[in-house]
Order: sequence, then C-alpha cells, then structure tokens
Amino acid sequence: MLKGLVLCIAILAAMPLWSQVDPSASGGSVTLDDTRMMTPAPINGGVYPNDVGAETRSNFLSGGMVITGAYNDNLLVGGFANKISDSNYSIVPTISIDRRTPRQTERLNYNSGFTFYQKTTALNGITQSGSAEYRLHLTPYAVLSIRDSFQQNFNLFNQTNPFSASGASIGAAPISGYVLPFENQIGNSLDGSVEYQYGKNAMIGGSGTYTLLRYSDLSKNPGLDDSNVGRASAFINRRIARGQYLGAIYEYSRINTHPVQTTTNAHTISGFYTKYLTSTVSISVKGGPQRYSSRDDSSGISFESWTPSVQGSLGYQTARTNFVADYSRQVSGSEGLIGAYLSNVADFRAQRQITRAWSFGVSGDYALFKNVTPAVSSSNPGGHTLTGTASVQHIFSQRFRAEIGYSRIHQSYASLSAGSQFDPDCNREYASVTYQFSRPLGR
Repeated sequence: MLKGLVLCIAILAAMPLWSQVDPSASGGSVTLDDTRMMTPAPINGGVYPNDVGAETRSNFLSGGMVITGAYNDNLLVGGFANKISDSNYSIVPTISIDRRTPRQTERLNYNSGFTFYQKTTALNGITQSGSAEYRLHLTPYAVLSIRDSFQQNFNLFNQTNPFSASGASIGAAPISGYVLPFENQIGNSLDGSVEYQYGKNAMIGGSGTYTLLRYSDLSKNPGLDDSNVGRASAFINRRIARGQYLGAIYEYSRINTHPVQTTTNAHTISGFYTKYLTSTVSISVKGGPQRYSSRDDSSGISFESWTPSVQGSLGYQTARTNFVADYSRQVSGSEGLIGAYLSNVADFRAQRQITRAWSFGVSGDYALFKNVTPAVSSSNPGGHTLTGTASVQHIFSQRFRAEIGYSRIHQSYASLSAGSQFDPDCNREYASVTYQFSRPLGR
C-alpha cells in the first residue's frame, strides 16, 4: 500500500499541469487573495509559527550560544528508591542556515551541547537536536517537500525555551505520552510530501512519514518500549470561497513496538473545513471514521474495531500576539508506551510582546491514553500527562537576550513502576542567557 501511494504521488508530480496559479507554502505568513491557494492546517501538519510577529527571513546564516541553569525537584528517572532533586547547567551552541531561490528552499538548524548535574553526575551528557528541510517547485504549480528532524535527550520539558521550536503542530504521529526528560533517548522523524494545484480552486497531494524512538536502557523503566511508526496520506483540497477550504483526507498508519512486539494498523477517512479570517488567523476542523486493528505478535491475539477521529485547531498571530490551540481524538501510537492507544490530546501555546524589550509566554499540554491492544491493555492500561510552562523574556540588544521560566509536569501511568513513580509531579525553574548573530548569504 505504501509503495502504491508513493508511486501515485510521483505520477501526480509528473503530470501535465493545467493550473493557472501557484500553490502557496505551508504556514500562515502568505497573502490571502483570490488567486493563490493556501495549504490548510489539517493537510500541512498543522504547523504554526511560535515567535511573536515572526517574519520570514531568507538567505542568512545565524549562530549563537544558550547558557542555562535550572533546578528540578524530581528528575523522574528510574533505578532510584527515592525522589531525586538536583540543579543542572547546560551550554548549547546553535547554528541555522536558510537559503532560497525562486525554485527551491533549503533550511538547516542544529544545536548540540553539554548538560552537567551538580549531584547526579551519572546523568551528565550531550543534548542535541537538528532539522533539515528541502522544498522544490517541480513546476510553477507542483511542490515537493522533504523534512527530517533528529533529537537526542531533547524534549519539550527540558528545552531552554518551549517557544523556540519552528512551530506548534497537530495531527502528528506518534503522540508524546509518558515523559522522561532526563533519560537517554533518541528520536528521528523523516517525511516527504507533494502538493499539486491543478486548477484555480483545486489541489491534490500526498505525504509519507517514518518516525522512530529508542531508549538506551529500558531496564530502568519497566513498561516502556521502543517504537516505529509509518504513516501515509492523500488529500483533495477545494477552495469554496475566498479564505474557505473544504476537502477530504485518507490516512494510513502502522505502529510497531519492541521488544514487546505489537502491531497496530489504522485507516482513517476524514473531511475537513478551514476558514482563514486573515492570512495569519485560521480555524480548522477535521473528522471521520477510523478503522484499526491491533495485534500482539508474541501471543497472536488480535482485535479490530471502529472509532470516530476528530481534530480541530486555531491559529492566531498578530504583530504582538501569537496563540495556537488544538485538540485531537484518534487511535495512535504513544511514544514509549506499549501498544496502540485511543488518545485525547489538547494543547495550546501563547506568547505576548508587552514592549519592544519584554515578552511573556505560557503553554499547556494534556494527553489521555487508553490502550486498545487487548493482549497488553490489562498490564499497560495507559494514563495521562499534564504539563505547563510560563516564561518571561527580555531583549538587551539584537544579539543578547535573557529568560526565566517555570515548568510543571504531572503524569500517572499505572504500568510504569520506576523509582520516581510514587511521586508523579516535577517542578522546574530555569534561567538562561542567549547570544545570537546573523549574517546574510550571497550578498
């Protein structure tokens, strides 16, 4: 099925193109007019910019360094009989490249550094993340995008700034479940997509994604497993009025966990509607039936069922305010947890620039998981995670800025009996200083 979908996408990209207009890039920073079609959140991954008043920059090289000090009252690591609190310090250099021509876009972001713990020195290690994107206009009317992101010991809870990522997104698979901020883990996600606008008000396309997650020592945290998730989709998108889009999406996903071997396949057919109030303010809804089958490969026990799949999102961006909120209900993988889960996930990001030098932000995430894999649901029923962050940022100059923040996490999963499980709460206070420079390319 995946090979067939990839072949169809390739054929679509090579077809004679009848369109009169150019499909727009993903995201919200484009002109809202009667000629250029936009790519709504339900089909572009729901990516929204995070920075207040973010403007598109091109052809630049930037780099810098982030120095952070933090205190955590619960490290949430296994292998200890009691709750462990500690202070840590990190030094993380960063580099970014953005280069564009009329036909193609190339982006590269990478940061890697060291984290040191004052008492729990066994947790000292490297934290790194990177992303790369290549976007090519095969013709003036067809766009090919390839993206890859890599993370090692890097997640929302232990980032210096939760608003520093490229953007909030919805509908991604797998969905983060149990959070182990200070355990050694590696994740990678590779995806590609094709968009083809074949008429003034009509677009089709497809995408494929492969995601993996690996833990270095699963023995410390019984109940956790590595995971692999493959996903493919195809869509049709129609503009029914100025700033209004209606369409349908078919999605297929395959979820594997190991060393406890489970396999879940899910097929979803959804309709979606998106309304752009402005080019940077939009509301999207998506829903339809989902059929899934789950199997424990060791015992051979399998289960099939249907469930409704629902997603919705809101993106709002002005010169001083940025707000993103979304909700999804679907059968999906949950990073680190065994099997497949009926998930209800909601989150929001908000940032406000008070003056030219001062801004603040808040974010929150809630995820509720119920295991739908019969062979492991009794021993791994699922659970819930709740996180929140608040931060204040001050800009001293074009190159220097500082930030202080507070994060809290609460999670409850009956199957995870790690040493810190008796206290599922963790509080973190941090302060950071950032130095950054930027240089134009090709000038």
